[in-house]
Amino acid sequence: MLPSFSYLTDHAGFCGTIKNSPSDFVVTEIEVPEHSLRDTRAEPLQKTSQAPLEQSSPCLWQPKKLRTEPPGPCAEGYGGGMPSLEHDPSRAGGDCSASPNKNQREGEPERKSGLGEASRLDSLLGKPMSDLLSKFACDLKDAWDLENNVDSSTGEFSLGPIVDKKNRADLHSAVRQKFPFLVTVTKDNEMIVRGNADYRELCQLVTEKETSDFFKFLDAKLEHSTFSFEPDGNKEHRKVVHHFINRKFGKLLETKSFTVTDVNDQPNMSIMVRFREKSWSRKRSAGGFQEKQDLYTAFTLQKENLETLEAIGFLAAELGVLPSDFSYTGIKDKKAITYQPMVVKKVTPERLKEIGSKMEKKGMRIHNIHSACQHLRLGQLKGNHFDIVVRDLKCHSHDSSADLKERISEAMENVEKKGFVNYYGPQRFGQGQNVQTDQIGLALLNEKMVKAVKLFFTPEDTDDPVNNAKRYFLQTEDAKGALAMLPEFKVREKMLLRALNRYGVNHEGCTKGWLNIPHSMRIFYVHAYCSKIWNEAASYRLKIYGSKVVEGDLVLSEESDESISLNDKVHEVTAPEESANKYSINQVVLPVVGHSIKYPSNKVGQWYHERLSKDELQMCKFRVSPLQLNIPGCYRPILKNVQNLSYFLEGSEKGIEIEDNRLNESKVSLHISLDLDPSCYATVCLREIMKCDF
Repeated sequence: MLPSFSYLTDHAGFCGTIKNSPSDFVVTEIEVPEHSLRDTRAEPLQKTSQAPLEQSSPCLWQPKKLRTEPPGPCAEGYGGGMPSLEHDPSRAGGDCSASPNKNQREGEPERKSGLGEASRLDSLLGKPMSDLLSKFACDLKDAWDLENNVDSSTGEFSLGPIVDKKNRADLHSAVRQKFPFLVTVTKDNEMIVRGNADYRELCQLVTEKETSDFFKFLDAKLEHSTFSFEPDGNKEHRKVVHHFINRKFGKLLETKSFTVTDVNDQPNMSIMVRFREKSWSRKRSAGGFQEKQDLYTAFTLQKENLETLEAIGFLAAELGVLPSDFSYTGIKDKKAITYQPMVVKKVTPERLKEIGSKMEKKGMRIHNIHSACQHLRLGQLKGNHFDIVVRDLKCHSHDSSADLKERISEAMENVEKKGFVNYYGPQRFGQGQNVQTDQIGLALLNEKMVKAVKLFFTPEDTDDPVNNAKRYFLQTEDAKGALAMLPEFKVREKMLLRALNRYGVNHEGCTKGWLNIPHSMRIFYVHAYCSKIWNEAASYRLKIYGSKVVEGDLVLSEESDESISLNDKVHEVTAPEESANKYSINQVVLPVVGHSIKYPSNKVGQWYHERLSKDELQMCKFRVSPLQLNIPGCYRPILKNVQNLSYFLEGSEKGIEIEDNRLNESKVSLHISLDLDPSCYATVCLREIMKCDF
C-alpha cells in the first residue's frame, strides 16, 4: 500500500524485520486524564480471576449490585440458574417440604430450606397462615407431579384481606420469590394464591430449576439483569422456547441465541433473556420521573494476535450482549500484544470478572475492571506508546557503508528532529489480503451492495475452515451452508450470512445483511477507502510542492474553542502568506474526504476531484442512507512528530547492550520505544526510520 509513497527525510536507513512474534510489538494506549485507568505496564499481570475489583471512578450514580449469570455451566459446577440476592440458587420451585429430599428431581442439587423467604412470610402472614400456604403449595406441586394433564389453575388459597397497599406489595413479592410456581391476585383487598399456568407450561420445555430461576428473574425485574437458559444444541427446541417467551412476555422481554462454551469446552448455543430497553426508559424517583441511567463497566483489554473487532466478538458472545454494546477509542494491531481501555454496556463488573479464565484461552486478559459513567468514543485517547523490537538488522543492498550502528543513529536523530509523513498504515487496509478493506468501502459508497458482500467473502489462498466457507459461499450463494461451515468466532461473517439466508443474495438482501452488523463495523470499510485517498493525496502533495507551504494549502488553527466549527478552524493560505513564509509544512492539513470538508484551492484540490471521479464518486454525497452511514470528513496533518523516542541495541544474549561500533548483524536486535499521537501508525514511522516497507 505504501511502496511508491514519499519519504520526508534523506538518510540511508537500514533493513530489518518486525513482528517476528507478538511480544516484539507491544502497544499501550495513552489515555486522556479524565478516563485514566491504571497503567498495566507498571504492574504484574495477574489473572483476572484473582484481581480485586477497583472502586468506581468518580461518578454521581452508583449502579445497584445486580444478580448475574454466565451463559452456561462453568467449571465451578454452575447449574444454569441465576443467583438471587434473597434466595438460595440451588433450590428449584420453592421449598415444599420439611424433608430435604422430598420432591427432589433426578439430577438436581439437594434442596435447602429457603429460610429467608420463610421468615419473611412468617412475619407478613403469621406462622399459622404461612404454614397453610406452604401446605397448599406442596399439595399443588404434588398434583402436578402425579398427573401431567392437571389444570394448573385448579384450586385457590386465600390469604385473607390485606388492607395496607405496601403490605400487599411485599406479600406479592415474598410469595412469588419463595414459590415461583404460584401467582397472587387481589380481589377487593383479599389476596388469592393459585398455580401459575405459564410456569407449568415452561416446565414442559426446560428443567424445573431453569423454570424456577427464570420466574424469579422475571419477578425481581432488576434493571440491566439478564437470564440464560442452559446450553441447548437443538435448534428446533430453542425455537419453541423463544416462541413461548415472546408469546407470553414479549412486551417485557426479548430473547437471543448466543454461542457459549459448555462444561466440556465445546461450542454450544444458549438462549439469553433480558428486559426490553423501553421497559426502563423512565424510572420513578421521589421527585417524579427521571431518565434512566445505563450501566457501564470499564476495563483494560489485553489481547495477543487478535483483531480488536474479533476480540469484541468473543467477549460479546460470552457475556450475552451485542458487539455494539462495546465502546473503545480505536482499533489496535492484530500481530501484537496490545492494551486498550474499553467500556461495555449492560454488564456488571462482577459478571465481567467471571469470564476472565475463559478469555485467557482465546488470547485475552481483562484488567482494571470498574464501574464507569459513560461509553468511550473513537479518537478519545491521548495517543499510543510502542515498544518494538527490530530483528535481522543489516544495511540496504545499495548502501556501501559497513557501519550499521551509524546508520541506525542517524536515522533515529533525523526522524526525531523532522518527523514522518502521516500516512495511514498498511494494516488499515488488510495488508496482504486478496481483497483490501478500501475496496469494500468503495463498493458501499457506490451502493453496490452485492459487490461489497462478494468482496467481503473473497477467500485467501489457504485451505482452512474460514476460507473454505467463503469459497463455498461465492461458488454457491448458499448462505445457510456457509454459515454452518464458519467457526463461531467469525462474528461479522455470521451476522451477514444470517441476513443473507433470510433475505437472499440480492440488492435488498445484501443491504439488510450489512445493516445486520454493528455500525462501527460498517463504517470501518468506508473509512478505509477515505484513508486510501488521503494517502495518495499526501504523496501527490509532497511530490509537486515538497515541504514548501504554497497558496491554496490548508492550515489548521490551534483555536480550542469548541463552539467554532471545524471548517472555520481551517484557513486557506494566501499568496502574501506564501511569500512571507508565514506557515510551516507541519501546520498543513489535507482533507479526509466527506460531505462537510473543503478542498485546497491549488493543484491538490483539483487532484481530489479527478481521483474521486475515477472511482465514480464525483457526485457522491458521502451519505449512504440505506446503511445509515454519514461521512462528514475531517482534516489530517501531513506530517507528525515522534515523542519520547529512545532505543538501544541488544546482543543475542538478552540484556547485554551493544557499545561497539561494529555489529554482528545476525545476532543484534534493535529495541525502540516511542509515543505517537492518536491515529498515527508505528509501522509508518518505522518505514521513515528504516527506509523500507513492511
